[in-house]
Amino acid sequence: MVASTHWLASAAGMAVLERGGNAFDAAVATGFALQVVEPHLNGPGGDLPAIVYDAARSEVKVVCAQGTAPAAATIERFEQLGLDAIPGTGFLPAVVPGAFDGWLLLLRDFGTWRLADVLEFAIGFAEAGFPIVPAIERAVRGVEDVFRDEWTTSAEVFLPVPRAGTLFRNPGVAATYSRIVAESRGGTREQELERARALWYEGFVAEQIDAFVRTETMDTTGVAHAGLLTADDLAGWHATLEPPLARDYHGHTVFKTGAWGQGPVFLQQLALLERFDVQEMGLGSAEFVHTVVECAKLAFADREAWYGDPAFVDVPIDLLLSDAYADGRRALVGEEASGELRPGGPSPRLPAPVGGAAAAGVGEPTRASGDTCHLDVVDRHGNIVSATPSGGWLWSSPVVPGIGFPLGTRAQMFWLEDGLPNSLAPRKRPRTTLSPSLAFRDGDPYLAFGTPGGDQQDQWSLVFFLHHVDFGLDLQAAIDAPSFHTNHFPSSFYPRQARPKEVEVESRFGDAVLSELSERGHAVNVRDGWSLGRLTAAAVDRDGVLKAGANPRGAQGYAVGR
Repeated sequence: MVASTHWLASAAGMAVLERGGNAFDAAVATGFALQVVEPHLNGPGGDLPAIVYDAARSEVKVVCAQGTAPAAATIERFEQLGLDAIPGTGFLPAVVPGAFDGWLLLLRDFGTWRLADVLEFAIGFAEAGFPIVPAIERAVRGVEDVFRDEWTTSAEVFLPVPRAGTLFRNPGVAATYSRIVAESRGGTREQELERARALWYEGFVAEQIDAFVRTETMDTTGVAHAGLLTADDLAGWHATLEPPLARDYHGHTVFKTGAWGQGPVFLQQLALLERFDVQEMGLGSAEFVHTVVECAKLAFADREAWYGDPAFVDVPIDLLLSDAYADGRRALVGEEASGELRPGGPSPRLPAPVGGAAAAGVGEPTRASGDTCHLDVVDRHGNIVSATPSGGWLWSSPVVPGIGFPLGTRAQMFWLEDGLPNSLAPRKRPRTTLSPSLAFRDGDPYLAFGTPGGDQQDQWSLVFFLHHVDFGLDLQAAIDAPSFHTNHFPSSFYPRQARPKEVEVESRFGDAVLSELSERGHAVNVRDGWSLGRLTAAAVDRDGVLKAGANPRGAQGYAVGR
């Protein structure tokens, strides 16, 4: 089974499985295809976390392909530029583009196919074209003036605005990947992958990036800035395999990334909810929405106060995931909506608010639309992959000449305030929002799931998980059920706005539920009935039957299998 946020990418992954590839081969092919067919949601210059279960080794691993900040990126450097926040677009927020090495690491250590075979689909879509969905047309139209007036290299690729339903080609991306395939070919599979990696991080791709980021370009500050990323930054970085964090909940064990991502916030929410009778509250009830939202506020307050790259800061993760800590925090959940941001732990410190407003372009418009991509794959061997590729969106920064794609802007997630876990530092990972999920059931490998959506990822995916585990809905029904989230805490994206007490709720909850939430003090923002989340999921059932589901919201997600 393959489930992803675009039907063509799912079809590519399924073609790999049909031709004998395993789940890891299929995931890599799906991920590279997503870079091409969802350019408004991710790109080759983006980043990647993945959680995988390897049936042969009976182990769960996290692939961390979150690129790090440049060596020259310091708080002092930004202060000299007169900035109190890293802009959301342009070259200043660029980090090492990690997705390419992440996919190659997954293919090398767990897959069986050669690079040329998994890249065949992405190259084909980029060369021959793929149908534009309305969201891509809207995205390009939203930055048309910026492209035409400021980012002329992007205008060469994306203008005139492509119309929905027409074929779109990106010959630059096709040529880049074709060149890597041609120049890395020969020898063992592992030797080919190593040569391909060198071409990207030490060869012509790194050289093109190094040269172009010296150009001053307009960003969200309204001022043109050159970037800090260099070829040396790319050459000195590698994707890594790491152990996951985990927590048990009602017969399930959920695995997430470390605190360099927001993944542990999912586990903290489970710890808080564990001693509430969620099932008794009733599916879709105001009590259910209120309780989940209030627990989310507490968990995300801890994210703000404590999460950061563990290679640089001491994150008290054992405390934050402990039963005793959850028991104490759970007492803060009252009958009324809290207007406070209340982290726990020893002497927590929250970032100071920042000023500024968006100018040219945007950081990542994830508050409701759910940008980023996601994919889930399970195979006949029992292997499981959950991955959330993102970054390098078409509006993140200008297209780099000679390689056909923009760089990601993940450094906007750092704070320019000293002493915080997520403060900017050279070669540090920004605390990403990208958050794939993998779960066991009764000790058996079971489920991969996730969604695009920035700060909402570990809210929408939690709602899905509770629908499935506590209310017994099947995967598709759990995805389809009405969803919600809170914007109570500061956004991870420029300009870092918070909207205390705000809860966004799909209209399908009904007037009675919406009224009760308002009476409890929530600032209720009613959204379209099918608008929040872009979940996909795939699972291996107890009897070996594979199953999957994909989101109808946006009419793009697709689950396929045999």
